[in-house]
Amino acid sequence: MKLITPVSVAWLSKLTNAEIIGNQHLEITGVNEIHQVALGDIVFVDHPKYYNTCLNSEASCIIINDKNVTVPEGKALLFCNDPFEAYLKIVAHFKPFIPCTKAISDDAIIGEGTIIMPHVFIGPNVKIGKNCVLHPSVSILSDTVIGDEVIIQANTVIGSDAFYYNTKKDRQDWYKKLLSCGRVVIQDKVEIGAGCTIDRGVSGDTIVGRGTKIDNMVHIGHDTQTGPNCLFAAGVAIAGGVKIKEGVTLWGQVGVNKTITIEENVTVMGHSGVVGSLEAGKTYLGFPAEDASIKRREFVWIRRIPELWKKVMEDK
Repeated sequence: MKLITPVSVAWLSKLTNAEIIGNQHLEITGVNEIHQVALGDIVFVDHPKYYNTCLNSEASCIIINDKNVTVPEGKALLFCNDPFEAYLKIVAHFKPFIPCTKAISDDAIIGEGTIIMPHVFIGPNVKIGKNCVLHPSVSILSDTVIGDEVIIQANTVIGSDAFYYNTKKDRQDWYKKLLSCGRVVIQDKVEIGAGCTIDRGVSGDTIVGRGTKIDNMVHIGHDTQTGPNCLFAAGVAIAGGVKIKEGVTLWGQVGVNKTITIEENVTVMGHSGVVGSLEAGKTYLGFPAEDASIKRREFVWIRRIPELWKKVMEDK
């Protein structure tokens, strides 16, 4: 999440009741979690396993619960006992929850020629382009950006919170919600089927690329970004933080693991499970998804197992 105007580290330390260590004159321009961090951002870390990742990232300021770490040159640390709660306080300040009292928010921007059918909900700070069609009971939640000539079928929800939790099993409630301050960006000429869900980014953007076509009952997780001209059949489920390049086809009920990359012009056959990154220009099949030509040969040999076993026993 980029801030409208930069804020000082000193101001943030007061907001979070944290101690500044290092550069006390920094100006912070964004709030991010570690997977989306950029120069000028503030990020939090509360587990030694991830200290080095955060300290060596592009982040300018790190909220941390250990003051004995080495402060990277030019950066600042905000030391406090609970960095997670401090991060939540910052997000809640800059992106507070705004209850809606109208089906279409007053500050929503809707382009010329766009058709809004009955029972559509459009939240605060939403921007919708020209000549779009939103079918009945579509929900477009806050901060979503939709391009021109986009079609969204009935009962789809765009911009729900990320499924993203801080997990600690030494407390009564193991999972604490990480507040979402990101967006969903739907580019031009995208079509989205009925009953789909596309979650907002935790702190960045979930993006559906231009010309992508999405069938019914498809889920796209937080911070996933698709290239243009992708095709997702019914029942596809994509976890968070996935990079999907141009021209990727995912057939029915494909499942995609988090934070992986699917390169250009990949096809994944139905019911497959993608657990790792996939190379460009190939067709994949099975669980885990592998090169389809190899997988098909494996199936042939599997079918021959009874025959081969019988032969082995006869030769004894």
